[in-house]
Amino acid sequence: MAARRYYVPATAITMLIMMIMMSVGSGITSQELAVNEPMDTEGRQGNSGLSDVDCSGYTFEDLFDYNFALFNIDIGGDWATASMGATAYVNGSNSATVRENLDGLFEGAPGGDNDWISTDEREAVREIGPMCIEDMDTRLGIREGVPHRTNSGVAWNDLEFVEEGIALDEVDLVAPNHPEERSCTNFGASNDCKEIPVSATDDLQISLFVKAGENNNMRFDQLPNQGVSNFTLALNVTNMTNADLVMTFPVMQGLRISNFAMEDDGVELVAGQDYIAPEEEFLPDGKLRIYQHVDYDKSNWPVGRNLFIDFTTAVPESNDIPVWTNMKPNNNSIIPLMTGTEYLTVTNEELSDWASDSNGWNINCVFAEAGWSSRQDESGNFLVTSPSGASSSMATCSVSDPFGATADETLDFTFGQPFTAAAAINDGEYIDFTITPTGLVAEMTVSAHAHQDSTMGAMRSSMASNQPITIALPMDGLKPGSVMIMGSASANNMISFDYMFDFGLEKQSLPPAVALKVSFDGKNATWDATGLQFTLKGTVSDPDGESVSMTLQLCGSTATDFTIAGINWEIDVSIATCVLQEISTYDVVITATDESNVESTLEVNVEDPDAQDSSNDDSSSNDGDTGEKGSALPSVSLLATVSVALLGAALMRKEEDE
Repeated sequence: MAARRYYVPATAITMLIMMIMMSVGSGITSQELAVNEPMDTEGRQGNSGLSDVDCSGYTFEDLFDYNFALFNIDIGGDWATASMGATAYVNGSNSATVRENLDGLFEGAPGGDNDWISTDEREAVREIGPMCIEDMDTRLGIREGVPHRTNSGVAWNDLEFVEEGIALDEVDLVAPNHPEERSCTNFGASNDCKEIPVSATDDLQISLFVKAGENNNMRFDQLPNQGVSNFTLALNVTNMTNADLVMTFPVMQGLRISNFAMEDDGVELVAGQDYIAPEEEFLPDGKLRIYQHVDYDKSNWPVGRNLFIDFTTAVPESNDIPVWTNMKPNNNSIIPLMTGTEYLTVTNEELSDWASDSNGWNINCVFAEAGWSSRQDESGNFLVTSPSGASSSMATCSVSDPFGATADETLDFTFGQPFTAAAAINDGEYIDFTITPTGLVAEMTVSAHAHQDSTMGAMRSSMASNQPITIALPMDGLKPGSVMIMGSASANNMISFDYMFDFGLEKQSLPPAVALKVSFDGKNATWDATGLQFTLKGTVSDPDGESVSMTLQLCGSTATDFTIAGINWEIDVSIATCVLQEISTYDVVITATDESNVESTLEVNVEDPDAQDSSNDDSSSNDGDTGEKGSALPSVSLLATVSVALLGAALMRKEEDE
C-alpha cells in the first residue's frame, strides 16, 4: 500500500500537539522483557511544540484493540534495519473501544475527548501518527550468543521504530454513511469535517507500513556477525490476542531454528498444548521465513508472556539430500526464454515438481557464455538474465537444499530464444503477428491470440521452421484500447514456451451500427391518434461490444428517452416544438455514441400524415380556407391546436428551467 499525502487543518495539528505524554511501562528493556500495563487514555496537554508528542510506553495493542492482526517483519540484509507491515482488523465492540481510545488522545483540544471521532482527528493521526509510533515499543529484541531467556541478565538489542519510514492508514475509522453522522460542532473544525459517536461498532482496519520512498521503518544495533553465529529472537506477546507474526530473515546459508520457548512470568509452557510452536519455511531464494501464531487470553492479565526463538547456522545432525524427480526436463533439453533482459523462464508452479527435499531446495546453473546468470525469487520463480544480443547458452544445473546438500546428478540445458517477433494491426480487424525463427530448434508450432485483460481473441496456430511466418490474429470481441499478444510455442526436446508480448498496439473503436425499422405499410414512423406524436423503432449495436447511448434531435430539441432492449430501440417523439416554430417538415437525426465516444448518425424524414391526406383529396372547400397549402396541421381541431400550444409552452418552460 502506498503512503498518502494528507492536508491536515491547523486545528488537527494543534490537537495532536496536545496529545498525552504518558509512560505505561516498557517493552524489551536492557535487563528483561517487561510487561506493558493497560492503556490509560486520559491525556494531558503539551506546552511547547511538535517535539512534545510522546507515546513512549505504548504498544500497538494499547491503541488498537483488534480482533485479529497480521504483522510482517523483514530483517534487512544489513542485519541492522527491518521493515514492518501491520494490519489490525477491528470488529464490533472492539471498534468502539479503538474509536474511544483515539478520541481520548485529544483531551483538551477542540473536538477531542468529546465522545465523537471526527475526520479531523483521523487526518491528524495519519499525518503525525508516525511521531507517536516512533516512541512506541516494538517489544522485539535480538541477542547474539547462547540462548537467552528473561532471567538471563543480559541486555536485549531492541528493535526501534524509525519515524521517517512509518506510514499509517485506516479504513472506516469514521464509518461512512453512519446514521448518526453529523458535521463537526467544535470550534475550528475544517469545513468538511464529519464526526460519528465513538460508540459506533462499524468494522474498521488500521494499517502500518513502510512509507513510500523509504526502505525500512525499524532499526537495531547491527549484529556483529550478521546472523552467522547463534542468536535469540525475543518477543513480548502479552495482550497480543489472535495475531500472526511472519518474520523473514536475509539469505544465510544454513540458518534455521534450533530451539524455542514460550514463558508465562518465567514458567515455560507446553508447545502444542499452551501455544502453537513456530514454523519455519526455507524460501527458494535462500531466505528463512518464520510463522508464529499468538493467542493471549485477556483473562490471564497481568501475567506476562514472552516468546523466545533460538537460531543457528550449525549443520543439522541429520539432513536428507535433494533429488531430481521424474518431472524434470530431460538432460540436454532446450529451455526457451527472451534474451537481453532478466526473464521469468520457469514459473514456481512448474519448477516445484522438478526436484524434492524435505527442507526445500533451489536450482543453481553455471552458464558457458559470459553475461548469463540465474536466480529464484521469493516465490520460487526461476529467472534468467542474458546480455543484449545474446541468442543462447549452455548451462550445467544442480539442486541444493538450505544446508548445502546437493543432488548427486547434474543436468545440462540449452537456454535460448526460439524466435523474434513483430506485430502490426491490419485494417483494424486483425493483428499481423510475424514470427522469425532463430534456429534454436528445427521446427516449432506457434499458437497465439490477441489478448486484453481477461478477454482473448480466437486462437490461431501455425508451423515455423527456417522462414518468417505471419499469423493473422482476429480482434473480435475485444474492446478498444491496448491489445497484447499471448500464446505458446512447442518443439521436440524443448519445454513449452509461454509468452506475452506488448507491442504497444491499440485497437481503435468502430462506430455503432444504428438502423430504422419501417412499419408494415412502409412508413418510417407510426403516428398516434392526436397527430401530435409519432413512434420510431430500430436496432443498434456496437461491433466492439461497448454499451451505446442514443440521442434524437428534431426542430432544435433533443430527446434521450429511448427504450432499449437488447439491440432493439424505440422512442416516442412529440412535434410540439415544431408546431411552435411552424415547421411541418420532420427531419429527425438520431445519434448513437459508444463508450469510446465514437458516433454514428441516422437521418430519418417523417411525413406529416395530414399533409399527405390533404394532397390526395381531389375535392376542395373554401369554408375557412386561408389559402395556404401544406400547413402543419390543416385538419387538427381547435382543441388539438390549443393542446399543442399548451404542450409547447410547457416544453419552453422546462428548457428555461434547465
